[in-house]
Amino acid sequence: MLTSLDWKHEWSASLVWSAAAFGITVAVFAVVTWLLVRCTHWGRQFYRITAPYFRPGYEWASWVPLLSVLVMLWMTVLAVRLDVLLSYWTNDLFTAMQDLNGTAFRYFLVVFGVLTTVYFIHSRVEYVIEQAFIIRWRSWLNDRMVADWLDGRAYHRGHFVSNPVDNPDQRIQEDTTAFVLESLGLSLGAVRSMVALASFTPILWGLSGTLSVSGHAIPGSMVFLAYFYVIAASLGAFRIGRPLIRLNFLNEGLAASFRYALVRLRDHSEGIAFHRGEEAERATLTTRFQAVIHNNWRIVFRLLKFDGFNIAVSQMALVVPYLVQAPRFFAQAITLGDVQQTTVAFGQVHGALSFFRNSYAGFAAYRAILDRLTGLLHTNTQTRALPSVTVTDRTDGLEVDNLTVQRPDGTPLIKNLSLRLDSGQALLITGTSGCGKTTLLRSLAELWPYAHGTIHRPTAGRALFLPQHPYIPLGPLRSALTYPELPHTISEDRIRDALGMVQLSHLEDRLDQEVNGTGTLSTGEQQRLGIARILINHPRIALLDEATSALDAGLAHGLYALLRAHLPHCTLISVGDHSKLARFHTHYLQLLDQGRWNVSLLTEKLPDLPRAS
Repeated sequence: MLTSLDWKHEWSASLVWSAAAFGITVAVFAVVTWLLVRCTHWGRQFYRITAPYFRPGYEWASWVPLLSVLVMLWMTVLAVRLDVLLSYWTNDLFTAMQDLNGTAFRYFLVVFGVLTTVYFIHSRVEYVIEQAFIIRWRSWLNDRMVADWLDGRAYHRGHFVSNPVDNPDQRIQEDTTAFVLESLGLSLGAVRSMVALASFTPILWGLSGTLSVSGHAIPGSMVFLAYFYVIAASLGAFRIGRPLIRLNFLNEGLAASFRYALVRLRDHSEGIAFHRGEEAERATLTTRFQAVIHNNWRIVFRLLKFDGFNIAVSQMALVVPYLVQAPRFFAQAITLGDVQQTTVAFGQVHGALSFFRNSYAGFAAYRAILDRLTGLLHTNTQTRALPSVTVTDRTDGLEVDNLTVQRPDGTPLIKNLSLRLDSGQALLITGTSGCGKTTLLRSLAELWPYAHGTIHRPTAGRALFLPQHPYIPLGPLRSALTYPELPHTISEDRIRDALGMVQLSHLEDRLDQEVNGTGTLSTGEQQRLGIARILINHPRIALLDEATSALDAGLAHGLYALLRAHLPHCTLISVGDHSKLARFHTHYLQLLDQGRWNVSLLTEKLPDLPRAS
């Protein structure tokens, strides 16, 4: 066995070795990845989450992820080769010390300086490459998960599936980041361990003596001892650590539930304060937090066993090479450098074999992340498969054919509704509480899955839905007014004119200030902002659900008069008080019990309203 290197020519030899090792590593990595995807559940989960990112296309940019993986594999192979060179350097240095050879000692100090310089440069370059890869991958995955969540309004329709996912926001924000970091860490760690195992096993074999067992000579005793020791320890660790997969998954869900309760407390602070509900909220928060703590204790006790077992195994492994090689050293069969290199090689082999054992806790958390991300994707797919009304686009007006709206349990709210409104006409919907007024609007807006029929209306940006409490997006007040259009597409004069018309001129100086609708605007101001949004966006059809309920009759009349005067071709569909709003509508839909309904014309109208046909 070679115990020293020709350091003057080793650099070129190492490059040749690294090139060969890189080719083998890439081939094995590709085969193992294919087998994991084909043969394991979590491999298929990984493929579903991120396969498109690594699939090259016709553009150069699409090859960057795959090329980045190849570069990182090359850097991993180089790192192992540097470890091999350092092990030989250790042997030469201690041998020179044993021989009291000062010249050789100084020479190997120079070699060490070169090796550490190369190691430093390699580590910094590797860090930059890995971080750039992580950032690009994380950005792509975030865009992919957000797009899938928004596609087909899965973010809303996900509430209607049989098993809705908890906290999709956390899964997108936290789990995508953890997925990228753990995927890279576990995969490169496994590759480095396997390359190190293939590199140091021959070294350890050459340094090992022959072990005599029952009269039988066993060559390479250190290799067999290392493999047997780590395999036995790994089996024990896997048995102890197996419950961590379920506990980590549960931990994420419980923590998300507690965080959701805190967010609800913040978002509904006024109602809670009015009711003096601090104690009730405290009890809810305490209950949810105690569930988190209870699960944390279960993880602590499981890790106490798991980490304790690993620490004991690792500490005992430190003395094994000295115990085995000491008799040969004292018999002058090997040098002090051989002993030191044996220790290094045994540590590398032991560390490589122990990688999967030591990574079991991290892999358990990784499995939980895979479950949560694929769970979100699966639920999104389910939401897009939910039934929905058939909506066809038309320039203006509204036509409803045989629309049936049901409760989730199948109880009919509205049966076979058919009606037609031309451009500029308006429909007022009334009925007793719970009869389905808001649900009908949701069905017209394609938000309610328990409905079937055909609806012909303007779609995309030409339709606007205004609930009782208008949605206030994150950002400045200007964004809230122009939503869903982007602020830069709307002129300043148009925005300020709309504020003046709905009597919100006092907000003109706050257009570029961050606004929290529930905290800085009253309910009445929010509803007037919603009306301003309609005036700014000029939709061809607007659906208003009690959109002026917080306003007095005079102001509500004034706002509806604005809508009818400034948007004469807009079709209005309103849910509200008949006595307040009848004069601004041309048609009247009354929802009765057992799915019955009645449509009639309204004769009391503003003089300039278009007549119903």
